[in-house]
Amino acid sequence: VGCDRSKNLVDICGEKNLEAFVCDALSVPMRSGSCDACISIAVIHHFSTAERRLASIRELARLLRPGGTALIYVWAMEQEYKNQKSKYLKEQNDSRGKEEEISAAAAQRPLGDQMPDSGSRDSARSDRLLNDGKDGGGDAEAVTGSRLPVHTNRTSFHSQDLLVPWHLKGDTKKKGGSVNTASFPAGSKESQELSPVFHRYYHVFCEGELEAACRSLDCVRVQKSYYDQGNWCVVLEKL
Repeated sequence: VGCDRSKNLVDICGEKNLEAFVCDALSVPMRSGSCDACISIAVIHHFSTAERRLASIRELARLLRPGGTALIYVWAMEQEYKNQKSKYLKEQNDSRGKEEEISAAAAQRPLGDQMPDSGSRDSARSDRLLNDGKDGGGDAEAVTGSRLPVHTNRTSFHSQDLLVPWHLKGDTKKKGGSVNTASFPAGSKESQELSPVFHRYYHVFCEGELEAACRSLDCVRVQKSYYDQGNWCVVLEKL
């Protein structure tokens, strides 16, 4: 059984006769202890505070039966580890010419066409966050003058909290066929018209950060912690 925040991605699963539903990773509508195993791939790095990231791990643990296991993958700050570049960095030359900027999840594995609804909401939300300081009142003062850096695709990270440009993928139908948006140079008028760009928030994890968060929960035991192609990974066991 799968779940995702995006209704459009869940609909794709339904079209393939796969079981999936829309939900929030901080509140999964399933009975506690009902799962033998859970996976969380490229999800937790989208939560914007340490408290929310920890809460998502706690929710994952809640779903597991005693003895059940969970696998977590998050994007790593260290895209070059033990003198080896990650696949993400190695693909820099392949993407030159297309200059295709894609999400972390898509960099790690093919996800099919990205859908506009979640991306546009994320973009609008990031714009509001960036402009909060101008409005005054509430918590605006705390973020006055603060701007998240925008990541340059296929390069090393220089900040743990950043926005990643996300080109909306998909073919624009034309008479007699279709046009792939990647055929136009990034930044060109054609590219902008056919491939709108949104910004997604990421918190990239430093070495030991994910493992430390997991170890802070007394309901799980860390079985394994490792690095895999630009990701920090943990295997948990429910106590």
